[in-house]
Parts: sequence; C-alpha cells; structure tokens
Amino acid sequence: MTVLTADAIRSTVDSIAAVQTPDGAIPWFPGGELDPWDHVEAAMALDVGGRHAEARAAYRWLHTQRRDGGWWPAKYRDGAPVCDFGETHHSAYLAVGLWHHFLATDDEGFLVELWPSVREAADFVVRHQESSGVVPWAVHPVTGADRVALLTGSASTYQGLRCASAIAEHLGRSQPDWELAAADLQQAIREKPDLFADKGRYSMDWYYPVLGGAVRGPAARARLAERWDEFVVPGFGVRCVADRPWVTGAETCELALALHANGDPDAAARVVADMQHLRHDDGSYWTGLVFDEGVRWPVERTTWTAAAVVLAVDALDGEHPRSTIFSGEPTPLRETA
Repeated sequence: MTVLTADAIRSTVDSIAAVQTPDGAIPWFPGGELDPWDHVEAAMALDVGGRHAEARAAYRWLHTQRRDGGWWPAKYRDGAPVCDFGETHHSAYLAVGLWHHFLATDDEGFLVELWPSVREAADFVVRHQESSGVVPWAVHPVTGADRVALLTGSASTYQGLRCASAIAEHLGRSQPDWELAAADLQQAIREKPDLFADKGRYSMDWYYPVLGGAVRGPAARARLAERWDEFVVPGFGVRCVADRPWVTGAETCELALALHANGDPDAAARVVADMQHLRHDDGSYWTGLVFDEGVRWPVERTTWTAAAVVLAVDALDGEHPRSTIFSGEPTPLRETA
C-alpha cells in the first residue's frame, strides 16, 4: 500500500543522513540535542533507505558511548552528554534497532560486534525491574532508580526485551531471564494500569501498548477505538495531547504503525496521508502543527519525525523482512512461573 513514492522516501532518508555527524551521531536537527531512543529510530530509517554504512556508524556511536552497566545519558548536545541519568526504554530500544538492522542486511557479524551493548543494556533493564513487573522510567548512577513507571516507555521497553531475546536466540546465547521479564512487563501493561503514572492526556499512552506489541487483537482494537475521536483529527493527523489543538507527525505515524501491526492497514494509510502537510520540499518533516491557527510548532524539522514517516510507509509497503519489526513476533515468550 503506497502512500509515498520511492523517490519521496529516498529524499526523506537523505534529509536524515544530512544531519548525521561524522562520528555517527544523529541529533534532532543540525546543532540540536540528541537522545538515544530517537537516534536509534533515525538509524532504522537509514537502513530502510539502503544507507547501511550510515546506520552502522550510528549504532557504533552508541556502542562507544555506553556507560558501565548498560545505559546511556538521556540527552546529548554537540556530542557531549548534558545529563547524568539513563532512561530504561533508551537502553532497551538499541535491540529493536539492531534486530531491524539484521532483518535489513542479514549482517550477523554486526550483531556479534554489538552484542556486548545489547547484553548489558537488556541486563540493565531487567536488573531494575520491580516484582510487580513494571520498570522504572529512569535510573541515576548515584541515587538509583526513580520509582515512577511510564506506560509509553514501558511498552517500548517490552518491544526492546523481545528483540533482545531474538538477537540472543539467533546468536545461540539464549537469555530466558529477558523473556520472563518481558512476560511480566506485558502482564503489568495489560492488567495493572494503576502501577503507571497517569499520562492519559498524551496520545502515546493510548497507542503505545499496541505499537510495542504488549496488547494486540480485539483488546487492541477496543483500546484504539475508545479514544479515537479524542486524538485523531481527520485531514491533519494525531494530537500529541488530547486537550490541545496540536498534531504531531511522529505520533501520527506511530499510530499508523500500531494500526498496521494490529491488522488495519487502511486506517494506517489514511493517517499517514493526513500528516503530509508537514512535509518540507527537501523531504524532511516539520514536527507539528497548531491546526486551529495554521502555525507550525515547534519551528523545527526533526530527524525522528522523518524517521517515523519512513518506518510507517515501509510497514505499509511490506516488501522486506525489516518491515515487520513492529508487527512480527521476534521470539516466543516463555511462560512465567
């Protein structure tokens, strides 16, 4: 199902590559900040566009930046960290990107090269998981884990643990503790909503349990239908926040990925088509639009927005194994004890 032409996608991928720095880092925009999660998302888009050398450089940059214990500072600017704590879903997402890279390239050697980072990052997540199944959103090396769990981050962490387990299985280094941790986290996401901070105003908390794979099938359809009219603005895209007239490109395309993963490609294609008003002439994408005023805000074109577009269109086209990164089942879950 084609929403954008191959040439259009190529120009969007090129707009991401143009922002990448010589050491492999991919900031939000030239001179802007970088966070490890969005860096991985941008690297995944590079692989979709066939820029595998640039994607490898992005992952190697993360490999060299890893702190002891398997975490990364949550924010960088001008190549240097500007905070001293790690977010658990940042650590987990490396495995999603690397599994996607393997599906895109069949490069097992690169999985072996980056395995130490995958292992330490997944262990970091599992080490801080609570007995309830939730994973604290952040960990400070001195004061320890923040006690708050976030649903969006946890849903992304769930996908990361699944992909880390897939990498481990493929390399013959099975990690049953990761699979059990993923099962416990999935149960918390599905059955224990009160354990997570109330961020219900944000669309990500609405669709991310579906996008990350923790909720699928009829339960996912019911979840997405329940708040559809709150978040989806026909002709514009998806609100970032339910009570604000502001649509954002990344949230729109992530919803499309969730819809596609749960078997509704037509709705997915419609919402991706709706957000094309954010496209710039060079193929990059504005972050969002205040639609009641017709004002772009913030006034920036972000690599992570462009990456979300590329990944959504790739999923809809469905012409490559990498296209299933959000809809496939990386590895069967073991039953919890």
